[in-house]
Amino acid sequence: MFGFGMPELIVILVIVLVVFGAGRLPEIGAALGKSIRNFKRASDEKEEIEIKPEKKKDESSK
Repeated sequence: MFGFGMPELIVILVIVLVVFGAGRLPEIGAALGKSIRNFKRASDEKEEIEIKPEKKKDESSK
């Protein structure tokens, strides 16, 4: 996974734990999960293109 081994992941987890604290980790995990879910939902939706008929030039000059 991105060239990270188990020791590197443990060091990153310890740094995150020290910076944010143990109480905030569930909140951060939930926010990250919601972000990923919203990104997947947005990327799966079809883009809607609104097509409006053009006005005829002779009708607008009257």
